[in-house]
Amino acid sequence: MIEKQEPEIPYLTRIQVLVAMGVTAILLWIVAKLWLQIGGIPLMSWRWSPRDFSLGIGLGLCITGFSGLAYQYWAAYRKSADYYLEVVLKPLVLLDLIWLGLLPGLSEELLFRGVMLPGLGMNHFAVILSSLCFGVLHLSGSQQWSYVIWATVVGLFLGYSALLSGNLLVPIVAHVLTNLLSSSLWKLKQL
Repeated sequence: MIEKQEPEIPYLTRIQVLVAMGVTAILLWIVAKLWLQIGGIPLMSWRWSPRDFSLGIGLGLCITGFSGLAYQYWAAYRKSADYYLEVVLKPLVLLDLIWLGLLPGLSEELLFRGVMLPGLGMNHFAVILSSLCFGVLHLSGSQQWSYVIWATVVGLFLGYSALLSGNLLVPIVAHVLTNLLSSSLWKLKQL
């Protein structure tokens, strides 16, 4: 049995978590806008397509399913995920999970797939480097490396979905759905 990890950061209130999500989303948006302007690169295409929307839903369901398997069979990831979920999700109410799905899903995809992929060349190197950066963004403590590894793997799936579809809609839908489903399932188990 793995002991419960005590947070390296203090527990946050609901307002603090919501403000932190909002501030982080704004900072990621600013970095993305600056990179677009300074780098002179175009934002990855983002267009409505029922096919790509469906691909995003399918990918989000797959990521959520694999996350459940990793949680069940990978003790270090389970410990790391529990730590993160305890710090971030515990103070939130169910309706707050909409923001938890939308803010990171939109802002992180804008930066890591929408700007980084075109900025780094829309190739395998770009997917790998943006995924590593995405993984490191999810580091919330010195003992959270398994969560970083998981986020990096998820970043690879999201990056390749953007690269192969040519549509930022796919990873955005997948990311938002994954956040909504994972957080809702955890929150409902706590009731």
